[in-house]
Parts: sequence; structure tokens; C-alpha cells
Amino acid sequence: MKILVTGAAGFIGSHVSEKLLQRGDTVVGFDNFDPYYPIERKHANVAILQQHQAFRMHTADLRDRQGILDLFVQEQFDGVVHLGALAGVRDAIERPAEYVDVDLNGSQNLMDAARFNGVGNFVFSSTSSVYGDTERIPFVEDDPCDRVKQPYAAAKRAVEILGYSYHYLYDLNFTALRFFTVYGPRNRPTMMAHLLADSIVLGKEIALYDGGDMYRDWTYVEDTADGVIAALDRPLGYEIINLGRGEPTQLKRFVELMETVAGGRANLVTQPRPAADMQRTFADITKARTLLGYDPHVSIEEGVRLFWEWYEKNMIQTEELL
Repeated sequence: MKILVTGAAGFIGSHVSEKLLQRGDTVVGFDNFDPYYPIERKHANVAILQQHQAFRMHTADLRDRQGILDLFVQEQFDGVVHLGALAGVRDAIERPAEYVDVDLNGSQNLMDAARFNGVGNFVFSSTSSVYGDTERIPFVEDDPCDRVKQPYAAAKRAVEILGYSYHYLYDLNFTALRFFTVYGPRNRPTMMAHLLADSIVLGKEIALYDGGDMYRDWTYVEDTADGVIAALDRPLGYEIINLGRGEPTQLKRFVELMETVAGGRANLVTQPRPAADMQRTFADITKARTLLGYDPHVSIEEGVRLFWEWYEKNMIQTEELL
């Protein structure tokens, strides 16, 4: 198959692209190389993918509607994995218009191109943040999700709803995958696992909200990528599916695991939890198991160890960390 992967130069996108290439698919990567974090990291991810002859990188912006329409006509994709977005839940509070423009309007550009060109399946990366402060624990996909707490999640929820319209009106197969806290090799440097490692190595001060008394459904990136590809391979009409591990872990426990494998201590400063942050995330993954055959197998202990091994090998000696 020929697959378009948006956000291919990023953390999850590079893992999904690599797995698709390894099984023999042709992948066209799409990324604007936004400088939200050092673009050298993204170029390093792309370099891994470019070792495969069946990979091509397309540098473009989701807001370029005509460029996207032309790309779909030229390439005739079999499927779309839409992982591209403006990252950063908290940054969206300061720049809501930009997040809506990229994450919602950019997604519609892709969906239009997909329906105009008969794309077989459209897989969209949503977020557990759409659940807001729901009292239904664990999180279940039929929750109304109508009280999201910040613009990033609101834009993602809007795409989920728009996806149903496109399925109903235009017969587009659309699956929204709600990601939970994904971590692992190639983690963005702004994410908690990477921040912790930097703090242990460099002594950088980082915030520990509510003294670490928050729970996250930490999901190893390989498990997430497997779930994405399973959704790509199964046109389901219209579905929303949680893609977590289903085992929330207290943040301070995650910190302890990282400090143990790294053999050092992080420089942590307790701060109140920001208003936009959730106290707990917990995925019910029954639907993912049933519809996708999804079976996350990397425990939090193994995942932290694997992340640290990657970090120690690839990051400690870079100029950024000297």
C-alpha cells in the first residue's frame, strides 16, 4: 500500500512510518518541521526513514489546501495516517487560533483530499485530553466529551465530530485513536520522560505538579504504533478508539523508575497542577482489543528502561546536553 503519514518527522510519526516501511509499504511523509522543538531532532528521525527506498519526505503545511489537494491527485494514496498537529497542550492556551487553524482546519483539508480521491481509510490521532474532568473511570469512548479543558483538545474533538460527518455524507472510513501518555525513544524533549532524563543528567529544574500525585496511562510508543497500524489495516466505517495501556501509574512512581534506571536524582520543584491538566487518565481498551486486536505488551518498568537506554546512547553526548 501507499500511505501518507502526516507528522512523519515527529516522535510517533517516525515510529509508525518505520513500521510501515519494514513490512513493505510505500510511505510518503508529510511534515512542516515546525520549530516547536529543535528541528535537528526531526531531521534525525527522517534520516532513519530515508534508509528505506520506499520512503519519500514531503515538506509542507496542513494549511496549504491546494498543495494538499494536488499531492493526493499526484500520489493516489491507499490510506492516510494523520498524526500531524501543533503539539503542546499548554501552549494552546496562549495561541488558540493557531491551534484551531492547524489542527482542525488542516485536518479538514486532508479529509477533503481523501474523499475527493477515494482514499480507503483515514486514521486520525486524537487525544485522551478530550475527556476533561469526566467522572467515568476508566475513560470509555461513548463519554460525551463535551467539557474539554483547553483549545488543543477542543480542536481534536472537533475533528472527531467532523470525521463522522465525512463518513455519513461521503462514505469516508474514519477512525479516531485517542492517544494516552505516549513515551519512548525519540520522545519530544518537551515531554515528561525526556524532561526527567535531562534533569537527572544536567540538573535542570523541572516542575512536579501536585507533588507527583497525578496518574497517567503511560503507553510505550511501540505499542501505540502497533495500534495505529492495526487501525489503518481495518476500515471500520466510523469509530473512536482509546489507545492506551489501561494501567495508570502515579507520576511520582514514573519518576522513581526513571531515577532508578538512570542512577541519579531529578531536580524537582513541586508546583500546583495547571488548570488545563487532568488529575488522572485511564483508558478502557476493551474496544481496541476487540476491534483492532490491540495488545499492549511493554510494561512501565520495561518501557522506562528502554527509553533510558535510547537516551543514554543518543542524547547524553550531543551538543545540546554538554
